[in-house]
Amino acid sequence: MEMTLSRGQWMRRHLATLCFPSSSSLTPLRFLPIANSNARFLSFSAAATLQSNVPLNPKVNLECDGGMEIPIKGSMVLLKGMRYHELEKWVQSHGYRPGQAMMLWKRLYGNNIWAHCHEELEGLNKDFKKMLSAHAEFKALHLKDMISASDGTKKILFTLEDGLVIETVVIPCPRGRTTVCVSSQVGCAMNCQFCYTGRMGLKRNLSAAEIVEQAVFARRLFSHEVGNITNVVFMGMGEPLHNIENVLKAADIMVDEQGLQFSPRKVTVSTSGLVPQLKRFLKESNCALAVSLNATTDEVRNWVMPINRKYNLELLLGTLREELRLKRHYKVLFEYVMLAGVNDSVEDAKRLINLVQGIPCKVNLISFNPHCGSNFKPTTDEKMIEFRNILAKARVVVFVRPSRGDDQMAACGQLGKPGEIQAPLLKVPLKFRPVLDSSLSA
Repeated sequence: MEMTLSRGQWMRRHLATLCFPSSSSLTPLRFLPIANSNARFLSFSAAATLQSNVPLNPKVNLECDGGMEIPIKGSMVLLKGMRYHELEKWVQSHGYRPGQAMMLWKRLYGNNIWAHCHEELEGLNKDFKKMLSAHAEFKALHLKDMISASDGTKKILFTLEDGLVIETVVIPCPRGRTTVCVSSQVGCAMNCQFCYTGRMGLKRNLSAAEIVEQAVFARRLFSHEVGNITNVVFMGMGEPLHNIENVLKAADIMVDEQGLQFSPRKVTVSTSGLVPQLKRFLKESNCALAVSLNATTDEVRNWVMPINRKYNLELLLGTLREELRLKRHYKVLFEYVMLAGVNDSVEDAKRLINLVQGIPCKVNLISFNPHCGSNFKPTTDEKMIEFRNILAKARVVVFVRPSRGDDQMAACGQLGKPGEIQAPLLKVPLKFRPVLDSSLSA
């Protein structure tokens, strides 16, 4: 039987996660320096566990001499949680040359190998492979299931070390552009009212290794079937910028020219509008940014995207206007999920034109994908075209994005599996109640 917490209970439970600290929501445990990778943890500050209500990741950070943080799993180093310079230093700490680190890196991420164990490291020094077998862990995820939708979209379910499950989607395109949609959290704290993942609440952040390995698995499993996977979108489960430290690290690994070699322009990080983290992302990353807008007034956005109560439209869009003046040849992508009778009127289209003025941008109009956790209905195709034409006439670059994988709950806003305790449905503004009431009676 499903349980829904009251708004008060939910807010108290997630108070810490809704404070949105400017760095990571989790403070790494701090350990004393160690002499070698076999040493056990000597001490740590218990205060670190009080920084957030979000459960600690199963991976923690080991702080070695020189301040470098090495992700570990048990007593093993987690290879896919390191940027290249970190991997190189770790390899050198075991007495091997930097060239060995590069050969390992290419076998983890390049040369069509995507190694998952030391036996797949063909061409590496025998002693080096023996050391890796003893001290390194290759996999952060365990394949649970794969589901194919009628349009060729693939949904992959992964089990994590703590038994939680995440979902990743591979979206083939006949024009030769295939996209992997990765998750950044287990669940989500944002409680967007149209999103199935939001019904879960937030379980925990994913580590950088757990994020990166979704892309590695996608290439390993499907490159022979769909060709080269060229694009990554952080639009799966979770709010990426709520896990900004691990997302920035994962994105850096993905765009490394000696590794996965994704173009920064083809790695897109989406956000519901966490303004401090958004500013940091634009300063520290060359990857693309997508902002889920989904409303043209604060009244509607406060309802369908509660984050707007903290960072409203004026603050969000003003920040983008200011920050993008410093980035040349950069356009933000606005995502706009169209909800019948809620945000799809002619007046909404005209307001949207005014809202994005002065912001280098593109607009994606997205059809709402129904699920059992929501009473919204999708806008008709005819009305979406009308909405698009109003924007295009005003010279806004706009696209209508078709749903992919919706027959297998693999489309935008459909990922995850809410448990017994679910996030609350928020109070519907009075003028929109007839719209939702009619959808219930239909």
